[in-house]
Amino acid sequence: MTTTTTRPRGFSARGTRVEAAPPAPGLYVVATPIGNLGDVSLRALATLAAADAILAEDTRVTRKLLDRYDISAPLVAYHEHNAAEVRPRVLAGLAAGQALALVSDAGTPLVSDPGYKLVVEAAAAGIAVFTLPGPCAAIAALTTAALPTDRFFFEGFLPAKAAARRERIAALRAIPATLVVYEAPSRLAESLADLAAGLGPRPAAVARELTKLHEETRRATLVELAQHYGAAGAPKGEIVVVVGPPQAAGRPEASALDAMILDALAGLSVKDAAAVVAAKAGLPRREVYARALKLGGSRK
Repeated sequence: MTTTTTRPRGFSARGTRVEAAPPAPGLYVVATPIGNLGDVSLRALATLAAADAILAEDTRVTRKLLDRYDISAPLVAYHEHNAAEVRPRVLAGLAAGQALALVSDAGTPLVSDPGYKLVVEAAAAGIAVFTLPGPCAAIAALTTAALPTDRFFFEGFLPAKAAARRERIAALRAIPATLVVYEAPSRLAESLADLAAGLGPRPAAVARELTKLHEETRRATLVELAQHYGAAGAPKGEIVVVVGPPQAAGRPEASALDAMILDALAGLSVKDAAAVVAAKAGLPRREVYARALKLGGSRK
């Protein structure tokens, strides 16, 4: 991959011109703002300015960021429609010792964009891959949703077709974590209705236009959100839906627990039956094991 080597390699920020040192050879995965261009890091600016070229999902979008900070690095289009053709040339340039930056239209590359295969093949070829962390719409929405953050599952985009979407939602039902989903404005009301039908009235949040002028996070149950957007129509902007985890089941009655243990003992040892029932009932294994011993005798 040929690039211009005599261009200026620096950036301007807050009236100051900063010259960027040449980066080590390798692929640089660079997070860029999801809306507010002021969210870019100084390290990201320096890397973009000094890279031999920038691989961009949409060069027009990335050009706005570069123009804001007076960066003149060459842009190379790298997206899902040309990735198979461009990737060999990119890998050849990396193998020759170039420093190339990979960006998406917004946020962190590889999250719902075609960068994954490039990183896989670069790593397999022994090429250094560096990460420059920063904005990510999924994490930004999670932190504003007022829902549990200790464990979360990023689903990306749900299927566009209704039947496939409902099937996928059914598969997500048992995941014991907050769910983070991207959605298109035109499908938001329909997807919320399917989420409500499949997951029940869980607490949820719809975050849109994060970091932008009209940023909004609406919090309610899935049922209420589906009703709101069904009546209000498709909103504008990028959208992230965050859904609370399933509620923990209550402790089973003693008779129900005994029935579960006896059913498990029909085909398992006391030890294995206790492990299965404890996991299913959300109870300490030692407690279930003690009860299983009484019900199952001395079998180990």
